[in-house]
Amino acid sequence: MEKTNEANGSKSDSFLFNKRRAEGFDKIDKPKKNLERKSRKLNPTNTIAYVQILGTGMDTQDTSSSVLLFFDKQRFIFNAGEGLQRFCTEHKIKLSKIDHIFLSRVCSETAGGLPGLLLTLAGIGEEGLSVNVWGPSDLNYLVDAMKSFIPRAAMVHTRSFGPSSTPDPIVLVDDEVVKISAILLESSHSDSEENTCKKSGEISVVYVCELPEILGKFDLQKAKNEFGVRPGPKYSRLQSGESVKSDTKDITVYPSDVMGPSLPGPIVLLVDCPTESHAKELLSVKCLENYYSCTDGQAKLVNCIIHLSPSSVTSSPTYQSWMERFHSSQHILAGHQRKNMEFPILKASSIIAARLNYLCPQFFPAPGFWPPQHVNSSMIDSPPLSECLTSNLGKSISAENLLKFTLRPHAILGIDRSFIPPQSTSSQVVDELLSKIPEIEDKSEEIKQFWNRQHNMTMIDETNTVLPSCLENIRRDDMEIVLLGTGSSQPSKYRNVSAIYIDLFSRGGLLLDCGEGTLGQLKRRYGLDGADEAVRKLRCIWISHIHADHHAGLARILALRCKLLKGVTHEPAIVVGPRSLKRFLDAYQRLEDLDMEFLDCRSTTATSWASLESGSGNAEGSLFSKGSPMQSVFKRSDILMDNSSVLPCLKNLKKVLSEIGLEDLISFPVVHCPQAFGVVVKAAERLNSVGEQIPGWKMVYSGDTRPCPEIVEASRDATVLIHEATFEDALIDEALAKNHSTTKEAIDVGSSAGVYRIVLTHFSQRYPKIPVIDESHMHNTCIAFDLMSINMADLQVLPKVLPYFKTLFKDEMVEEENADDIAMDDLKEEAL
Repeated sequence: MEKTNEANGSKSDSFLFNKRRAEGFDKIDKPKKNLERKSRKLNPTNTIAYVQILGTGMDTQDTSSSVLLFFDKQRFIFNAGEGLQRFCTEHKIKLSKIDHIFLSRVCSETAGGLPGLLLTLAGIGEEGLSVNVWGPSDLNYLVDAMKSFIPRAAMVHTRSFGPSSTPDPIVLVDDEVVKISAILLESSHSDSEENTCKKSGEISVVYVCELPEILGKFDLQKAKNEFGVRPGPKYSRLQSGESVKSDTKDITVYPSDVMGPSLPGPIVLLVDCPTESHAKELLSVKCLENYYSCTDGQAKLVNCIIHLSPSSVTSSPTYQSWMERFHSSQHILAGHQRKNMEFPILKASSIIAARLNYLCPQFFPAPGFWPPQHVNSSMIDSPPLSECLTSNLGKSISAENLLKFTLRPHAILGIDRSFIPPQSTSSQVVDELLSKIPEIEDKSEEIKQFWNRQHNMTMIDETNTVLPSCLENIRRDDMEIVLLGTGSSQPSKYRNVSAIYIDLFSRGGLLLDCGEGTLGQLKRRYGLDGADEAVRKLRCIWISHIHADHHAGLARILALRCKLLKGVTHEPAIVVGPRSLKRFLDAYQRLEDLDMEFLDCRSTTATSWASLESGSGNAEGSLFSKGSPMQSVFKRSDILMDNSSVLPCLKNLKKVLSEIGLEDLISFPVVHCPQAFGVVVKAAERLNSVGEQIPGWKMVYSGDTRPCPEIVEASRDATVLIHEATFEDALIDEALAKNHSTTKEAIDVGSSAGVYRIVLTHFSQRYPKIPVIDESHMHNTCIAFDLMSINMADLQVLPKVLPYFKTLFKDEMVEEENADDIAMDDLKEEAL
């Protein structure tokens, strides 16, 4: 990896960065050949085959369930919503083994995790891996949208299908192992309600998975003694369905003479009816009649039906009447069932959240996903019982994570609950913590005491730092920073990728970056209803750069906001991001209505705001000092900007900021990749307790960057600086190679700018729970954890809690990244 040392050309201190990476080029950037689809030698006998639930929504309720169809030598995934990678990482399900991905609909609910998954597969090994991705014709829209930030090589095997010219199912896969067919359902347009978000889910798919028949047992004695066939190759031919000549008799021996009766191959249906309208269409599909139970025994026996439809649809009379046509099938309800909300889907991270809540509830409020404390142990230890929709559907159960339905061996055909993870409540997690680290009880009490003591002080905190005037008598409903994702590159077991929610309470909210799983993290922090409210009141979403770990959750958030505000008078969300993000959003809006207005980050720099105030009409100015090494890098772009459309949008943003009590939202360029930015958010002035006008707080977020003069200048006298600290101090070469910062570099930026409090985030996933830090530098600094909530009224206490975190994680070891993780990290950071 080439590392180039550059001076920035100004009179400020020099800084080091990888210029080729900043320009979008690098040595490891050599073109990869188009990824070849994996091919495996199939095993027709298939000693093992099953379907398994990989995520039922549970605490998130924001994605469609994923389903794994497993064979000895093949793997198929149905739906890849956000969080699929995190779930599979936690449960050691290797997505590198997947051959095909099928989407039941093409929308953020079913495909939100697809970009990250494709990037992960493309980054494995020297050449990368690729899969076939199947979906209805809308899949082409998704592929077009993703081209703006995913290398073409990662998407070369996307296959769209339909509509068909015949009423028969569309056969997608047909080999000696399985036949997978698709039946399209289109929403009826008879519904008269106005719906600006109607693009989503227009076409859904019923997938039919049929295994070959199971041949009867070969009767060796009968073949030898009764039909005179000697042991040898003829036995194999008979078992494969061929007739042979007897060795001792003048007869032809047919397979039926020596084979027991064959058993029909198991059949699984995966059904996605997102609306009642789709359910009505389902009733009229002719080609499904071959699978309905009937008295004459001519229908194909469907062993298992996995319903991806939400409970609002599956409980409807229309849908239930369709279900009743399958008398002997096992129904698994894997849609959004209320029962699935009792326990968290990502157990490992939820345990960390519960422990942090016990230690420091002031910064880690009780998460919104645990069941009520009155849930008794008998409800926890035993799996949920079958939930019958009607008396005629006694074989209908709610799905659970890792629930299996075994298809082969035939002897154990049916439900298998042995892999379902055990459940626990937050109180059980705390009891286990106190047993493991008894001193944590005293530490929690210490935090409570110094918290009360510190809040009784007004102007000077315990570090002898003068309290900024903007925090004088600040109310708790002024602003809270909620760190939704604090990891880098890809979602991991304990840390999600970048997202920061700025809660302005009754005035609204902002998002700074929006990586995959951001909506799920909101639901984990606030609960289902609270997260919906947070999405409703979002006024602006700011994206730092085009790397997928910073924006892959954006479409899901915007699509949900559109749905939640349907029929309510509201303004579109303003999305501020790098110019290339607009290409993705414009393409994606053909798939789902996102109800948003876009502004280039360049149009929200200090220069651009000044031009708005002066009325000069110039929405873009010189952002780097003239002649600096980064000026030409920043200016390079292949997307033209229309200033005539920018100024009205900029005025609209100014109006929105004023309505939510903010004075400024200013983007500034940073050194990471082309079109990378940090942001300053400043509150409007306010009156203190004696009626004096005092300045508003100032918060700065670095995005991904090397230390540079631009961020030092932007952070001058900030109240809070949230700065990336991807690597520990010893890994300075890694930081230079990838244009990231080390812990000490991030702290030095804040210290040189006179920042009151520094929050470190965006840690490499090699640090699974707590990063490596040098406490000698941390007098005004804290490290971030997922779901950490920092109220502006609590900033003075912030640095004091760091030693307690180290006690909580004292037994945790740093886990090194494996080669696949590093390769995938490189690919994601270069995908523009």
